[in-house]
Amino acid sequence: MIKKFLSERQKMTDCAYIEEAANWSRELTRMKARGPGDLENAMRSVEREYSVDYWAQWQLRYRRSQIKSLSVSIYMRLKAAYEAECERQMRKLAHEVEITKAITGASHAAVVAAEAVVGSQVTDD
Repeated sequence: MIKKFLSERQKMTDCAYIEEAANWSRELTRMKARGPGDLENAMRSVEREYSVDYWAQWQLRYRRSQIKSLSVSIYMRLKAAYEAECERQMRKLAHEVEITKAITGASHAAVVAAEAVVGSQVTDD
């Protein structure tokens, strides 16, 4: 009875880890893709930059329901890649805010909104 309960509970956490990894993989490819039809290139780019296997990403995207377990190394690489890419995107946004501020002025609505996003990300860390 106890073994059955623990195995069911373990399966639920395995599914949660797989789902989280699939979300990270999906977001990474979204951030790297240059447009429709560029998913393969985006996944290859993630593989080159962050050492996350292309086929692991492919499985998480297209065969998630068939995955029974996920290696810790893939999970941790995806997590690190996702966090690094988010930081890169925030730096990129901050740079674009500075450019927009120089063109439109600091009181422009787009500048204020973007600074709020960049500021909230800095305080969350």
